[in-house]
Amino acid sequence: MSEGMLRFQQNIGRAALRLWPDLPRDLQEQLFEDAVGGDATLRQQLTIYLHEHHPKTIHPPKPKAVA
Repeated sequence: MSEGMLRFQQNIGRAALRLWPDLPRDLQEQLFEDAVGGDATLRQQLTIYLHEHHPKTIHPPKPKAVA
């Protein structure tokens, strides 16, 4: 990967983190899933980071269907 491409990716990542609290939940979830790529360790680390740095990402549980 070229140095320029790496810089672009880092800049986009930083921008996404700055905007994270204002993103719709579904977009947050899509970005998160794409970022972790199925890596359980990375999933846990990113979850901790986001919750420590962006309290708005702590969502209440999704409502359950009423029987």
